[in-house]
This record gives sequence, structure tokens and C-alpha cells, in this order.
Amino acid sequence: MLCLGVAIKIPIVCVVLEGGPGTLHTIYNAITNGTPCVIVEGSGRVADVIAQVASLPVSEITICLIQQKLSLFFQEMFETFTESRVVEWTKKIQDIVRKRQLLTIFREGKDGQQDVDVAILQALLKASRSQDHFGHENWDHQLKLAVAWNRVDIARSEIFTDQWQWKPSDLHPTMTAALISNKPEFVKLFLENGVRLKEFVTWDTLLYLYENLEPSCLFHCKLHKVLAEERLACAPAAQLQMHHVAQVLRELLGDSTQPLYPRPRHSDRPRLSLPVPHIKLNVQGVSLRSLYKRSSGHVTFTMDPVRDLLIWAIVQNRRELAGIIWAQSQDCIAAALACSKILKELSKEEEDTDSSEEMLALADEFEHRAIGVFTECYRKDEERAQKLLIRVSEAWGKTTCLQLALEAKDMKFVSHGGIQAFLTKVWWGQLCVDNGLWRVILCMLAFPLLFTGLVSFREKRLQALGGPARARAFFNAPVVIFHLNILSYFAFLCLLAYVLMVDFQPTPSWCECLIYLWLFSLVCEETRQLFYDPDECGLRKMASLYFSDFWNKLDVAAILLFIVGLTCRLIPSTLYPGRIILSLAFIMFCLRLMHIFTVSKTLGPKIIIVKRMMKDVFFFLFLLAVWVVSFGVAKQAILIHNESRVDWIFRGVVYHSYLTIFGQIPAYIDGVNFNMDQCSPNGTDPYKPKCPESDAAGQAPAFPEWLTVLLLCLYLLFTNILLLNLLIAMFNYTFQQVQEHTDQIWKFQRHDLIEEYHGRPPAPPPFILLSHLQLLVKRVVLKIPAKRHKQLKNKLEKNEEAALLSWEMYLKENYLQNRQCQLQQQPEQRIQDISSKVDAMVELLDMDRVKRSSSMEQRLASLEEQMAQTTRALQWIVATLKDSGFGSEAGVPTLAPQKAADEPDAELGSRRQAEEAGDGYHVNARHLLYPNSPVTRFPVPNEKVPWKVEFAIYDPPFYTAERKDTALMDPVGDAPEPLSRISFNTLDGPRDRRSFHGAYAVRDGLPLNPMGRTGLRGRGSLSCFGPNHALHPVVTRWRRNQDGAICRKSIKKMLEVLVVKRPLPELWALPGGSREPGEKLPQKLKQILRQESWPAVEDLLRQGVEVYKGYVDDPRNTDNAWIETVAISVHFQDHNDVELKRLNSYLHARDPGVSIRWQVVDRRIPLYANHKTILQKAAALFGAHY
Repeated sequence: MLCLGVAIKIPIVCVVLEGGPGTLHTIYNAITNGTPCVIVEGSGRVADVIAQVASLPVSEITICLIQQKLSLFFQEMFETFTESRVVEWTKKIQDIVRKRQLLTIFREGKDGQQDVDVAILQALLKASRSQDHFGHENWDHQLKLAVAWNRVDIARSEIFTDQWQWKPSDLHPTMTAALISNKPEFVKLFLENGVRLKEFVTWDTLLYLYENLEPSCLFHCKLHKVLAEERLACAPAAQLQMHHVAQVLRELLGDSTQPLYPRPRHSDRPRLSLPVPHIKLNVQGVSLRSLYKRSSGHVTFTMDPVRDLLIWAIVQNRRELAGIIWAQSQDCIAAALACSKILKELSKEEEDTDSSEEMLALADEFEHRAIGVFTECYRKDEERAQKLLIRVSEAWGKTTCLQLALEAKDMKFVSHGGIQAFLTKVWWGQLCVDNGLWRVILCMLAFPLLFTGLVSFREKRLQALGGPARARAFFNAPVVIFHLNILSYFAFLCLLAYVLMVDFQPTPSWCECLIYLWLFSLVCEETRQLFYDPDECGLRKMASLYFSDFWNKLDVAAILLFIVGLTCRLIPSTLYPGRIILSLAFIMFCLRLMHIFTVSKTLGPKIIIVKRMMKDVFFFLFLLAVWVVSFGVAKQAILIHNESRVDWIFRGVVYHSYLTIFGQIPAYIDGVNFNMDQCSPNGTDPYKPKCPESDAAGQAPAFPEWLTVLLLCLYLLFTNILLLNLLIAMFNYTFQQVQEHTDQIWKFQRHDLIEEYHGRPPAPPPFILLSHLQLLVKRVVLKIPAKRHKQLKNKLEKNEEAALLSWEMYLKENYLQNRQCQLQQQPEQRIQDISSKVDAMVELLDMDRVKRSSSMEQRLASLEEQMAQTTRALQWIVATLKDSGFGSEAGVPTLAPQKAADEPDAELGSRRQAEEAGDGYHVNARHLLYPNSPVTRFPVPNEKVPWKVEFAIYDPPFYTAERKDTALMDPVGDAPEPLSRISFNTLDGPRDRRSFHGAYAVRDGLPLNPMGRTGLRGRGSLSCFGPNHALHPVVTRWRRNQDGAICRKSIKKMLEVLVVKRPLPELWALPGGSREPGEKLPQKLKQILRQESWPAVEDLLRQGVEVYKGYVDDPRNTDNAWIETVAISVHFQDHNDVELKRLNSYLHARDPGVSIRWQVVDRRIPLYANHKTILQKAAALFGAHY
């Protein structure tokens, strides 16, 4: 059955609500076949009858009691019940109750039971524990049931107990199924019980997980798109590999990361070498057993299994699962930031709004996790915490935490005080951050002041040294480079303004040539920034990153505009247009100053607000253009007739309408200030507008003044009042919205400026050309690649990195613990905890009440037993005194007769154990269905088993099976003549018809079973009437480990027993069976031994110890034929025993369907019930575990 990703054998449960006679038969058949039953108490009739007697010992379930229950719950139908039917019901109910392990009574609202599904699952688990599966198979079956029902509480309380020690490898297939079916609680449970992700996540496992992504998952679509492109391009038969996953992940993480999974070589064929688990799981039709079934070669593990599993959970937006796996991660800050980046990228492409919002919420949660862990690290050690920021993470594509945060635009993380302190330290270079800015500027302007100690350095070495080392450290500091560039840029702008306004000659002056040189240095610097690729991302990616910055676009536009103006300026005929274009370029260069001031904590946030408001302005201009154009066209058409001059049309439609908003209303629009001298009647004067419509004399306006005034009023109403106030409201909203996060945004964007000047040559333009020349020689001539400075990206030594990550993991645990404490302090969580405690207390009180009642029952039973013993002692005393002549006959006290039910069991000490042992009577021999035949026994309840008890309606059928070897069989027995020749209770020729229990009765020529009625006459499938003698050798040895030491369990030593399995039965058996007349060894034992070994085995049996001799409760027994056996224990103390080695060499199964093995002795050993009883006695003989 495929149940939430786990394939198990279909679990069948019989749930009983009410029911009649047919339902009882169904329950009986279900219990007989090992199917668990859940009886719903209170539903009526059969369900209530069984529920009422289920807690009683079988000996107390009598015909009289069942009759009372039937009269209570079958009021109208009770009159139709005959005596034989009541007897049948009693027998069936006894058999049902006897198998308590398959019976569960559901009482709604009682004993802590709330849901029927929990009762059904508990019934399945109880039935599974009762089955004769040894070890892992049984426990694994229970675990599969719990996983299929998704009940981790049941698994935690019922399965993961001290009764069985789980091996981590046994949980791997179930762990895979729990991951795929998204059951985070089970994943957490498996991790708590020893599953190590480093051993669990292998190359094949990871590939299998990606093959079983949810079809609705966006990552699944992207993955198959990549695979489809590869199939179309070069490999039609390409299968999903991990490098396809790496390709999609690099798109999500950004090109600053290296591929997480390399493309395998053709010779690389990853294989698993995991042991074959004893379970079979199936997810979407693919067997997990085949996944873990490999040869004992090498195991291909991934570099970081926790990372791989975390990514797999994140791309499917599985919140709880990702949280559990992240808690296991080592590089946890980088992992959290990478998850945030992946989720934000996926949310952009997700079409489902709800899923997109969930992804953004989860991304925000992982950003907070990264902040929390970094905060713990920063509080503990600032220097080591900052190392974590710039450490190259091999697991995450050779990137750093800081790069991941920037790629993901995690502004909250970047604005953290610790990160800003680190950026400030980078900004000041080797200078102390507490140096005043005025000191730095003084040293820049007056260079000799640098050697007076005006500024201080972080390194004492630099503080002590002088000369070039101090100068190099000062001028390489980004803060100094930045201010030098500001001074240089201001000088450039002043010089350009001077040339444009004062010194713009037809022939360029030396000042103008200096501007051109200055601009060339700016062009070289922008080119250097474009081609600067320390991470080897490629030119296309670097160009994309370069032009993604608004200020770079502005730089390029200003430079291109300047080049166009310079080109026009150098042509004499376009000198003036060139000056105009250069003036426009000057405006763009001035706008570039805004980027310079973003480093200021005061001006930076304001510039961010201005940028955001610019977007509002463009949106407002669209709305404004609609009103301006509509009013302008209408005004122009009403006032002016056939204006043909395009410039005056633009003025009338757009320009005048726009100025009207600011109060410059046309004088003639209302006809009051109408003056023909201010306009051109025919539109021939290029400096005057065309006159509006007027009368024939041309002295008075002819257009409708009321209409133009009305349109003007409406226009001003909507533009001045509505749209302008809308713009103010939009500005206000943007300001309030951005103001809350302005500090974060500024701190985030501050990094870009710091990184830019950190990698910039120290010399300002135009002297920067010297640095560019040096770089050209290094890159082109010497082929030295660009590298990022260690202050922003540092690769640590392995030992140092391992120590740093261990420290980070330790503090991550502190963070998780603190977070858990904070959650527990929340009111909602405290209310939930109080509710759980109250529920637990109520459950404990109910359990205490049940325990007290059961304790009271045990004490009463003990008191009854003691009273019975006292009564027997008094009876013996009275009888002895009477026999000795003391007292008189009249004075003898009358003692109450002892009930048969009060007789204690000699071997077992509790009622339940007595029931399992057969309640003092044979149980298997009374099973209604006779084995391998269609015959049904007559029902015999417990109280009617003894022959001395009257049973008037007892009418059992007669059955004797037909056998081929008739010569060795007794006659059928349906006629008295052939039976008269048989001598019972004696040696009858070669056949021994004596019983180990003494002489048995013979009635109508047929012997009577000494243990009582069975419900069937004849000899059934047995060979002869009366006792059929058998021999069962119990061959044992001590179970030893690889070192040869004897294994122990619960202090006791553990045995191994020799068992045999025939082709047809499902259970194992002791190597023995019925003995033919004159034979010393059973025929079945001979079938597994070599013929030459028979005498030696006979000697071993003669030296053995008899552990049992007597009646065997076998389902083949009848009223007239039964099995009695002798169990001989043959034990080998030493595993090097010569006899043991010889016995192992004797074992040889003639039939290929027969199996022989040494089996660990345990109460769950899959043996026949009667053989288990013998084996238990043998284990008790040696004081071994059972």
C-alpha cells in the first residue's frame, strides 16, 4: 500500500460497531487470521458483549455470563438463541479474548483515548508486536505503520523505547520517505535517534531526492527546463544529474558563487555501498530498497550533506523541515543567508501569490536566524565574528557571508552593528577609526603633518615607523582615497565651469586640454571598474553588474555626452552646439555629486528618499500629462484657428498649459484684456502668437468666454488641488515608508561605496593614469590576475577554519536555546504549555486510578488464594485429627468446598500467564477449524472441557483423514470390529500406546483424551488412536559476538537453537516429530541429517537432558488421538566443541525447500506455540534469556 510515500503491506483492521451473529463470526475469523480488531464500546450488541468481558480472565467467561450479557444487549433477539448457539458464542468469545494482543477496546473519552484513528494505530502496533517477527523486521513494520499514519507521538512512545536499539542505517530508507513526504516531526525523531546526515546523504540519495521533487515546485520546473535544453542541444538521452541542479542553483545564488556540484567526468559513475535494509519503502513508485542495494564498494558522499539537504528543503519552501536541517548545519550563517537568497529569487518567479508570500516570509525568517547567530558571535568575540563575514566558504561556492548577504539584499543583516563596525574598519584602512575627519583632511592638504603623530594607526608598528610605510598606509586607506577623489572631482567641476563660462575659445586653451586629460583618466577608471573581475565571473556578468548600478549608468551617460560635445566643439561649424552639449554634460557631472555624499550619515538617507520620490514624480507626470494635453488641445482649438507653426502649437498646448498650473494664466482667455497689438492676426509674425477668434472688426473676441473660463476653472481644480495634493500625499507616504528603513538602506548601500574605494587606486584623477599604467602592465604583460583584498575575502587555513566553524556551531546552539526560551515566555506558548501539563496531569490521574483498581484486584486475588490455601490446610488438619481418633463425628466443622476456579496454577504466577498457557486446558486442540480439512469442531467452552463435567448437547463430528501409508495407520475407527484388536494403555506390539499421564479411559472402544474434550472424534490426521509419541531435540549453543564472548541481554546469557523450516508452513520448528514404531529418531529429523550421522546423533540424544515429557497441545489432537512428546536438551558449552562442529557438518537438507539455521532464543522467535513452551523450559534450565 502506498501511504504518504511509504509502501507497506496493506494493514487490515476490523473495526466493530454494534453487530449481530454474523459480526461475531467476522471477528472470530479476523482474530484467527491475526487481524487486529478495534471494538467500539457503547455502540451496542456484539461490540458491547465483547467489551464487557474483554478485561476478564478466560476462566471467568462462562456460558452463564455470556447468557446474561446476551439477554442484556440482545433483548428482543435473545429468545431466538438456542443452548447450542449460546455455547458456540461462549467458545468464540473465549477464543477472541484469549488473543488480547489483537483486541483493542475503544472507549471514547476514557483512558485518555480521544480519536478512533489513534486506537486503530495502537491496535496495529500491538498486533505487530505480538507477531512472531524477530528483531528488526517486527520493529520496522511498526515504524512503517506509524509513518504511514503520520503519528510521531505514537512512534516516540511505542516504538523508540528501550526494548529495541535502532541502528542508524536501519532508519535511512524511512528517513528518505519522511523527507519526500514532508514529515518534519519524523525527520526530527530520526535525528534524535542516531541518524547522522553525513552518513545518510550520499550522491545517489541526493539525486533520488531531486528526482522526487513535488511536481508543483518551481524548482522542479526550472530543473526540467535545464534538462530539456541539454537534451535538445547535445544529449537526447541525458538523465538528471547533480550538475543540472548546480546550474539552477547558480542562477538563484548568483554568479559570485562557484557551482556547488561539479560536472562529473565520463568515468565517474557514483555508486552506493549501503547494506540492504530489512524494509521496503516506495516513493512515487520507485523502490528505496533498490536505492540502498549496492555492492560493498565505495560510498560517494557529498562535501556538505547538511547543506545539500537544506537546499533540497528550501527549494520546495518546506519551512519546518528546513528549520530542523538548518539546526544541524555547521556553516550556519552562510547557510541562512544562502537560503534567504534562494527564496527571494524563487519568489520573483513564483506565479502563485500565496506561495510567493510564504517564500518571502521564510527568507525573512532565515535572515533573522543569521542575525541571531552573528549577534551571539559578535557578543562573544568581535574579531572572530568579523572573520566569519569574510571567510571563503568552500561549501557555498567559494563565496563569503558578506557577499551572500549583499546578493540577497538582506538589509537587516548588513545594517547589523557588528557588520557596520567591520565596514567602518575597512573604510579607515590601517588608520584608527577614532581619528577625526579634520585630522585626515589636514594631513591630506599638509602632507608633512602626517609625520607629527596627528593621526594614529591601528598597528603599533606603523605608529613607531616613519617615512614611506606610514605614507603608504595613510594614502591606501579608502577614507583618504575617497576625500582625495572628492577634492579632485570638485576641481574638475570648477575647471569645467570656468572653461564653459569664461575660457571657451575656438582653439582649446591649456585649461581645456587639462579637462580633456582629466576626463580621459575618468574614462580609464570606469573601464577598470568594468573589467575588474576578482571572482572570475566573466565579462558579460561583470558588465551586467556594472550597469545595474544607477550611478555607473549616469557616469557613462555623462562621459558619452561629453564626448559628443567635444566632437562638435572640435568642428568649427558646430562650435556653439558643442558648448551647449558640454553644458548639459556639466549638469550630469554635477548630479554625480549625489553619489559622493551617500557616504554621509546625514545626507545619505536623504538622497535615498529623493531617489524613491523620483519614481513618484514620474508616475505623477503621467497623470499630469493627461490633463495638460487635454486642456491645452481644447484651449488651442477654441481660441486659435488653423495655427500652422509647430513651435507655437507646442507653446499653446503644452507650455502655456503647464505654466497655468503655477499661476501664469493667459490674459486673453476670458476676453477682458483682449489686445490685438500683442498677437499676429494671420500668424505671420514669428515672435507673436496668432490672434484668437475675433469679430469682423477685430476689436472684440468672438470665442465663448464662459466656456474657456469654465474649462480653466476645472483644469485648475483638478491640477492645482487634486493632482498636486496627490503628489504631496505620495511624497509623504514614500517618506514615511522609507524613513523607517532609511538607515538600513543607507547602511546597505554604504558597502558599495566602501568596496568601490577600497579597490580603487590611491591616486586621484588625473594622476590615477599612472596607477592605470601600472595595472595595464600587471594584467596584460605580466598576466597577474586580479584578486580581492583579504579584508573583504579571506581564505583560512583548514585548522583555523575548523576551529572557527566549531565555535560558530557552539554559539548557534546558544542562539537556538535562547530563542526557545523566548518562545516559551510568550503568552500563547505559556498557555499551550499549561494546557499540555493539565492534559498530562489528567492522564496521570486516570492511569493512577486504573493502577489502583488493578492493584486492588491483585490484592483480592491474592487474598482469595491465601484463603483457599488456609481452607485446604484446615481440611487436612480436621481429616488428620479425625483419623487419629480426636473429636467426634458430630463436632466436625463444615468447610465451604473450594471452587475449581480458585486452584492456583503450578507453573505460572498470574492469570494472564495462565491464560497464555491454556487456562489449565488445551487450547489449540479446541480450535474450531481442524487443520488442512473442511471439518469444523463442536464448540467446547473452557468449563465443558473436563470429561467429568456434564455436557448433554455435546455431539462432535467424526473425522479420520485418509493417508497413503495405511499399513502403518490404525483403522478408521468408524466400526468397532477393527478397533477391538487394539490394546490401549500398554505396549501393542511395536507401538507404545501408554501415556505419560497414566492410564486413560476407553469408551465405546475408543480412548479418551486425558486433557478433556476437543470437539472432534476419530483420530483426525494422526497415525493412531491414543497417544502418538514424538521426540523433539532442543539443540542449543551460546550466542557469541565476533570476539567469541557470550552475548548477554538483561544480564542473562543468550542462547541459539537449531530450527528447521518446511516448505509450506510459515513458522520454524524444532528438528523433530513423530517416531515410527521401532525407530529411535523421528523421520523429520533424519531428513535433515546425513545417514552416516544417525548413530552419532542417537548418542548425543542419550547424553542429553530431558526438559519435558507429556501432552502436547496440538491443533491435530482429537477426543480419541493426541500427541505426547519427549523434549531432550542437547547443549554445547564451547563454540569450539568437536561435537558441535561435527553436528554442523551432519546437517544436510535433502529437500531444497527445507531451511536449517541457528536462531537466537527469544520470546518473539517465530516458532510453533507448543515448541515455544518446550524452548522456554530449555532456556530456564540454563538460566538463559528468553
